[in-house]
Amino acid sequence: MLAIELHERIFESNDWATLLFVVCLGIVTVNKSISWVRFSEFIRLAYSSKYNKIYRDSGNLLDGFTVSMFVLQLISFSFFILLVIQQFATLETNTLILYIQIFTLLSVFVLSKYLIEKIIATAFKIEEFNEHFNLLKVNYRTYLSLLLLPISIILFYNPIQSNLFFGILIIILIVTNMITYVVALKLHQNLLIRKIFYFILYLCTLEIAPYYFIYNWFTKN
Repeated sequence: MLAIELHERIFESNDWATLLFVVCLGIVTVNKSISWVRFSEFIRLAYSSKYNKIYRDSGNLLDGFTVSMFVLQLISFSFFILLVIQQFATLETNTLILYIQIFTLLSVFVLSKYLIEKIIATAFKIEEFNEHFNLLKVNYRTYLSLLLLPISIILFYNPIQSNLFFGILIIILIVTNMITYVVALKLHQNLLIRKIFYFILYLCTLEIAPYYFIYNWFTKN
């Protein structure tokens, strides 16, 4: 007679993802309740620059609203990167472990880049531009991450095996990032004309080179 060996089928729990999605929802709910006026202007950021004009002071970069939404940004983008990696690569790593690795790497990269930017901006004497530029980047990227979050939730629980779909989303992210630069240049064109050499060096060193190296690292590994 044939011996039949039974193996227990193990399902990977997604409770951790649900918990993080609830945390993001909590951040949005709290900010909407505490800072209703500011949140209302923030959600109009796609078609109105009023939010950037009202909250353009550099002190807004480290206030509770911006910091909490920045945390949401890290969670949202980490989920999207996780989905992209799962789409284009075959991995045997546990999803939770992979997400923690992505979240840690992204957090360290962004915070390290921010500190290095402040040092270089001080050396180049373009602190004003650097502070406003970072605030604009945080605002637009947080707004994009807020729009991307429900898409990531749907894709996480209902995977779509389409390289074209993910390619379009990636292109949207890149275009949005470029729009951020255009807006920043337009707002600080007088300052940049006076310090054009320092700005070009700053842009190549901190806004082009890091992403180029990350792209090479991901494609090779």
